[in-house]
Amino acid sequence: MLAAVNSPRYRCTACGNLTRFDVTSTRRTRAFHHYTVGGELSVESEEVLNESIEEVACHWCGNGRSVVEAD
Repeated sequence: MLAAVNSPRYRCTACGNLTRFDVTSTRRTRAFHHYTVGGELSVESEEVLNESIEEVACHWCGNGRSVVEAD
């Protein structure tokens, strides 16, 4: 799993959720792809060059308007 270095924490003010969110984002990455002789791919390193968060919605209540960044 790839985690953003400075990813914010979120909180849903509608239901109180602090742990589960549906985040829609666009990423531009640079990755090292290593293919085996048999053609199987493994990504050995990936660097996020740019990321734009488009939408964050609460996974539990579905509300996107009540999600705020938690301190």
